Amino acid sequence: MTKKEAKTRIGKLKTLINRYRYAYHVMDRQEISDEALDSLKKEIYDLELRYPEFITPDSPTQRVAGAPLKNFVKFAHSEPMNSLNDAFSAADMADWQARFSKLLDQRDLGSVDFYCEPKLDGLAVELIYRDGFFSVGATRGDGRIGENVTQNLKTIEAIPLKLKDPDKVYSDLKKEGLGKVAERFSKKGMPDIEVRGEVVIAKKEFAKVNNEQLKKGLPLFANPRNLAAGSIRQLDPQVAASRHLDSNCYALVSDLGQATHYEEHRILEILGFKTNNKYSKYCRNLDEVFNFHGYWYKNREKLPYEIDGIVVRINSNAIFKKLGTVGKAPRGAIAYKFPLKQTTTVVEDILVQVGRTGALTPVAVLKPVEVGGVVITRATLHNEDEIKRLGLMIGDTVVVGRAGDVIPDIIKVLPELRSNDAKKFLMPRSCPVCGAKVAKPDGEVVWRCLNPECFAVQERYFSYFFSDKGFDVQGLGPKIIEKLMEEGLMRDPADLFLLKEGDLAPLQRFAEKSAKKLVESVQAKKIITLPRFLNALGIRQVGEETSLALARRFGGITEIKKASLEELQNVEDIGPKVAESIYGWFREKKNLTFIAKLQEIGIRIEAAKIARNPKIGGKAFVFTGSLASLERQKAKESVRARGGSVSESVSKKTDYVVAGENPGSKYDKAKKLGVKTIDEKEFLKLLQ
Repeated sequence: MTKKEAKTRIGKLKTLINRYRYAYHVMDRQEISDEALDSLKKEIYDLELRYPEFITPDSPTQRVAGAPLKNFVKFAHSEPMNSLNDAFSAADMADWQARFSKLLDQRDLGSVDFYCEPKLDGLAVELIYRDGFFSVGATRGDGRIGENVTQNLKTIEAIPLKLKDPDKVYSDLKKEGLGKVAERFSKKGMPDIEVRGEVVIAKKEFAKVNNEQLKKGLPLFANPRNLAAGSIRQLDPQVAASRHLDSNCYALVSDLGQATHYEEHRILEILGFKTNNKYSKYCRNLDEVFNFHGYWYKNREKLPYEIDGIVVRINSNAIFKKLGTVGKAPRGAIAYKFPLKQTTTVVEDILVQVGRTGALTPVAVLKPVEVGGVVITRATLHNEDEIKRLGLMIGDTVVVGRAGDVIPDIIKVLPELRSNDAKKFLMPRSCPVCGAKVAKPDGEVVWRCLNPECFAVQERYFSYFFSDKGFDVQGLGPKIIEKLMEEGLMRDPADLFLLKEGDLAPLQRFAEKSAKKLVESVQAKKIITLPRFLNALGIRQVGEETSLALARRFGGITEIKKASLEELQNVEDIGPKVAESIYGWFREKKNLTFIAKLQEIGIRIEAAKIARNPKIGGKAFVFTGSLASLERQKAKESVRARGGSVSESVSKKTDYVVAGENPGSKYDKAKKLGVKTIDEKEFLKLLQ
């Protein structure tokens, strides 16, 4: 990126971020996800780091939040309430350490250690105590001027209205080895105390509030931070009281002689404040910081409230103060965020893939970016109408996430950042693989290749046929299937069951041992359940749940072949179009010939065994995160085998969300809707 391009990019980012921040912090309206906004902020911060001459007073890096609402009395902070810069990787943390190390001498460098704590997802507040009594409570506002919300904060039971008795504080500080601090309480009584912390709401309380919103037909709160902020900014304290908010304090502004941030946390607890001490940790170096970060990334669901990372602060207060601030952020502390569920990147190109049913799917080629701990370079655009809905052009900056916690997906286009050389995308009118004509049937949004012999269609159909949703043949990847097709060894999936080791030996990179292993793997899959078999056939609009519904209703492949259109339409959850697709497929001679060929070579289709479990039968399940004891596909089949159903999305009709390790957006949505969530251990108990 040239200097001129960087200046233009910084200008556009500055305008867009300030707009989103104003809507979020001042108007309590969220127009973009927190993760995506963090990504934009990280981009402008990195650019300004490279080109400091382009930093201006109105840059988002030079401010903390929006101006306070006019409904409350303004309150001036004695010291600025600064925000933190973000880090998203070990490399970012190493860069942070390198930056502050340049400003320290050798003696200080040898004394650098860290104090780490969970980064709460709430509303930052300042609390002031006079003579031990709660006097003033204020929001952060723009960092210097906040809002006096004392009456609302008084409704939070976690915030003490009176601090502990000075004699008790003195005694406890002495026991803790904080004699210098204790002296401040020995003769003069209770000094003025100024602390900072976060107003939060527990996950279970957040779910309760959203359930009430649902019953009243009111909009749901997007996240706990929105709910906490909205509650504290209510003019009626009764509203705040009804929300059962919580609070955690993490900073002691008053100078009581504390030498480290660890000591601050101990003093806060002794004074009577609720802290996160039991979840926090002293770390000697970055390796221990990384371990702490990794632990909470895996175990954050154990916390009663939401966190989006950890705060890492240099433990020594003297070194922390010596480092000062850059913009509006202290150099001696940083927010080490968890891998983003959403982030921003650039669409560098749009390619078109041909699927197993001939469907043409546009795919965005992305500038590599990490989402949820995984680097992605591609994101499906689904169809031509979706590109038009998004208003997407090649070269655009976009917000990307992972749909269902797995599939990269473009969520939003940011046209404000569009460059002059952005290009429109046009769907091809011929197949990009075989060159045949493409068409879009009436009433559909998908263009399709009309050539049934198209190599891309065949290859993807074969891959799906033998995938874990079909015959589940291990060791048979797309590259092997492609090679078998090129050599003429597999004209349809049935041919694979007829191949011998000698047929595979001449293929490049196919050793005798691997050929034998593949043949044995294929032969071991000659017995298949009816739902899996139906799903493997690749009938348009027929997936796993529809296959299971057909198997339950008719019991065998012969009965399905004979079923009338009316009988198919009467199957639960099968509509007219799906019924017509099934009926038409079983009326084509080539399809019946293919099924007969499979049966002749020894494929045995078994009826689905449904052992109805009263705990699972009739219940709808959704899975999110990785399971330790069984594969996702096996877990789904276990549910279906006991009379339950599986969906890929969470709704009010969902009975259980099974959350494995590192659950994603489905878990968040379940909490928002009040859907019951269970872990893997509880799920296995249900299966029993």
